[in-house]
Amino acid sequence: MAQTWGYGPGIGPNTWHHSFPIALDDHQSPIDIKTSDAKYDSALKPLSISYDPSTAKGIVNNGHSFNVEFDDSEDKSVLKGGLLEGTYRLKQFHFHWGSCDGQGSEHTINGRKYEAELHLVHWNTKYSSFGEAVKHCDGLSVVGVLLQVGKTNPELHQVIDALSLIPTKGKEAPFHNFDPSGLLPKSLDFWTYKGSLTTPPLLQCVIWNVLKEPIDLSSDQMSKLRGLYFNNENNSPCHMVDNYRPPQPLKGREVRASFH
Repeated sequence: MAQTWGYGPGIGPNTWHHSFPIALDDHQSPIDIKTSDAKYDSALKPLSISYDPSTAKGIVNNGHSFNVEFDDSEDKSVLKGGLLEGTYRLKQFHFHWGSCDGQGSEHTINGRKYEAELHLVHWNTKYSSFGEAVKHCDGLSVVGVLLQVGKTNPELHQVIDALSLIPTKGKEAPFHNFDPSGLLPKSLDFWTYKGSLTTPPLLQCVIWNVLKEPIDLSSDQMSKLRGLYFNNENNSPCHMVDNYRPPQPLKGREVRASFH
């Protein structure tokens, strides 16, 4: 079957609506967060994030990004708070990044783009599985962390080192004993809104929590991300860069802030 979506010419985000008409719907992500329009909501609970390093199980290059995957059979690595009712389990995290500095994040803040963006993907345990949860508007919750080039981030070392094991599409490797809370900024102040997956099938099942404070990574760490490949090992090499979707229209949605 021909590849129906990606980030290159002819299959990039501006074509996704041909195969996934929901791409043009009213609750799509990412968005540009205009801080002057975001409303402070005193009713928002602080985000409560508790991750168990023993739940980390593997890392895989899926041809669009790489996923670090977690055992989500129990409530061991969980997210609560914000707009969320109940408990959401960590399923995986992945990154989006650009081909050069100053571009690469999916969410933008007042039009500003960051170098990369981390997405920690959780599903609502009131549903029986991740696959069931994505069918519902409150099924998933993603914590988005913006990354900027600056100091070396020691918390990223284990992830960056593992990339050499998964250079091309379809490669996977064990990945154990990792606590992703080390990738969170000191402040968990956040903006929240209702949106979608930022990759096909673009389902509108995500409550987004975009953290206000970015984290750093070094130029060398950024280069290691850009050293991955979209292609499988038998195809001509194509570096994995610019794997982000541009901001989508807000279409009347409200963005709430946990802080003044």
